[in-house]
This record gives sequence, C-alpha cells and structure tokens, in this order.
Amino acid sequence: MRVAVLGAGVVGVTTAWYLRAAGHQVTLFERQPGVALETSFANGAQVSAGHAEPWAQPGLWRKLLRWLPREDAPILFRLRADPAQWRWGLAFLRECGRTRFLDNLRQILALGTYSRARLRELRAATGIGYDELDLGIVNLYEDPADFQRAVEVCRLVRELGYERRPISLDEALEHEPALAHRRARLAGATWTPPDESGDAHRFCLALAAQCTLAGVEFRLDAAVTGLNVAAGRLSGVAWRDADGVSRQASFDACVVAMGSYSSRLLRPLGISIPVYPAKGYSATLELRDAARGPRASVTDESSKMVMTRLGQRLRIAGTAEFNGYELTLNPARCQALVRRGAELFPGAADYTQASFWTGLRPATPSNRPLIGATRIEGLWLNTGHGTLGWTEACGSAHALSELLCGRHPDLAFRFLTAP
Repeated sequence: MRVAVLGAGVVGVTTAWYLRAAGHQVTLFERQPGVALETSFANGAQVSAGHAEPWAQPGLWRKLLRWLPREDAPILFRLRADPAQWRWGLAFLRECGRTRFLDNLRQILALGTYSRARLRELRAATGIGYDELDLGIVNLYEDPADFQRAVEVCRLVRELGYERRPISLDEALEHEPALAHRRARLAGATWTPPDESGDAHRFCLALAAQCTLAGVEFRLDAAVTGLNVAAGRLSGVAWRDADGVSRQASFDACVVAMGSYSSRLLRPLGISIPVYPAKGYSATLELRDAARGPRASVTDESSKMVMTRLGQRLRIAGTAEFNGYELTLNPARCQALVRRGAELFPGAADYTQASFWTGLRPATPSNRPLIGATRIEGLWLNTGHGTLGWTEACGSAHALSELLCGRHPDLAFRFLTAP
C-alpha cells in the first residue's frame, strides 16, 4: 500500500521504518526542515519502561492544589478559557481512581516492555548509535510517603514481570556515586536495571538515514493542511510546501503521528481525541567534570526531573505545564532545572551555560497512547504518548504496522479499533 506518515518525531520516524520493513511504499511528511526538531529534539533521554505509573494516580489532586501558586511547580495547570483543557482536566481526575490507575499501569508497562525489546532488536539490526547507555535508572525520593508509594509500585511492576525494586542508599550510591553528598536528604531509592537512556534526536537522525536507504520518501518543510476523505475512506493528504504552494497526493492509508497537533488535524473530520499539550522543558550542558555527574540516568521524584548523561553532555529535563500550544521559555522553570541539577550534581557542569529547550508532549488523561484505527477507513493513529514517546516509540510503531497489516500484536494493550 501507499502509506503517508504525518510527523517526523521519534514516533513518526519509527512508524515509517516498520511500515517500510513490512513492504509498504511510505512517504513521511514533516513541517520542519529536518526530523525530530520539536518534541523529540531535547527530551529527558530515558527509555524507561519500568517507570510505568501514570500521572493520574490516587491522591495526586492534593499535590496539584499545592502546586497551583508555584511558577516552578513540577506540574502546573495554567487555567485558560479553553474547553479542551477543561475537558482534559476532568478526564484526568477521573483517571486518578485506583482501579483505573492499576489498569493504566498494566497497559503502559506492557507497551513499554514490548517497545524496549523492539528497540534492542532494531539497534542490533542497524548498528545505529545515539549516546545510548544500558546501565539502568535510579529513582530518588526525599519524601518518605512518596518512597512508600514507590515501594508499592515496584511490587506491582515486578508482579507484572519487569524488574524494578527498592534498594538501600548504599546500593543507590554504588550506581550513582556522585550523589553521595545528598545521602542525608534521601528517604529511599529504587533501581530499574532493564531501563536505559540515549539521545532521541540522534536516534531519529540515524534511523531516518536508514529509512532513506530502505526507500522511504521524506517530504520536509511540508505542513500538512488537511486529509481528503471520500465516502468514509481516506483518499489523500493535502500539504503546503516551504514556498507556500498547496499540493496533494493520493494514499491508501495514512498514520497521524503529529503529537499534540494530531487533535487539531483530526477535528475537522469529526474525530475528537483526548490529546492535550503538556509543555516540557530541558537544559543541556557540557560536562566539565564527568566524575561529578550521573553515570547514566537519575529520576528525581521530588522535582519530577530526570538527569541523564549523553556522551559528554548532561541533560536535565522535566516538569509539565498545561498552557495550550504556547512555546515561550519560562525563565523560572528554566532556572528550576539548572538549580536542581547543581544541587544534585555540583561541579559536574557550568550551570550558567545551559542550552534551554521546550516542547509540547502529547498527553492523554490516562497516559496511554492512542494506537490503531479510526472510524475513517485507511486513517490510523499513533499519537498521545506524553512523556513516554521515546520509551514507547519502537513498540508503538511496530504494533501499528502489525495492525495495519491485519495482524494483532502480541501484548496486552487496548488498541483503537474502528467502530
């Protein structure tokens, strides 16, 4: 089939790869001049299948209320006169019940585990490199109550077949010795050996090169303006080139992988999806003293930030700001990143020389992505991955390819099916 993939972030590029491997003729559309220049450009760099607990969980609403006045809050809702934001927020609160929390955790873990296996297969098959480190991830807790909740999550994750466990502070410092100076402040730590890290942008560049060699056609600087539908079936894609010329082409199928912008594209077709942008931030710095930085990747649960070594760079990323499609860098949130980095890893970098970035992560209330068919024949979705796009990309793309080919992926995940 002739298949259009819309969006060349990590989800779109991997989707193009697996669809081409399945024998389809694939064209990848991207409005930017290159791949992975938006949400996949400078994310937290973790491939963290074991960090499967969704944001929506019992008791979170109390923290959200405490965080409302804080400009640097880990999760910040800027309430707007935006019906989509209010609908999303109410749906998010419904997902905070324990039954839904457990169901979402199971599905997120299943997809993450599946995706981790596909990523490793892809890496072995192509030999691509992207500053990857297969050294596990340490999660740090300074609040005893947060740590006790994490102990319960670790138990659930292990029961579902993935290794994540509480560890002693001595063991945590063996994995990340540069944190020894924080020992007195720590309430506990967990360790997830199968998780890994790597630069999603470099991964996309390397995989895009492999896609080109395999015959995928890239249409860059091509802003998709609409989808053509006739008699309930997708018939083509319309876009605008960098020179402003409107164009269109016929396709047998189309996969929407445009992250937060997927909902905007689908709305004129009468398809409403629960995807809303969660604005994330990162700071990237050159390591000045690698021994004083992380060996691999650390999740700081008190600030909801991750700190990851990428070759000779340090990536600090995190927080979520629900403020529509606004992309201005907030100085207070940028400084919160480098301030926390300097507290955990003092001397590892010159924290006055950070490169800041922000991107819109496509969040669903449940934290489960939307993968599968729509009611329009030939129109498919692979979007809504939130903070786990890098973690779930290969698995989501492989599963989508299987579904499009009429097969059902071998994992316990609730895929979309056409009514």
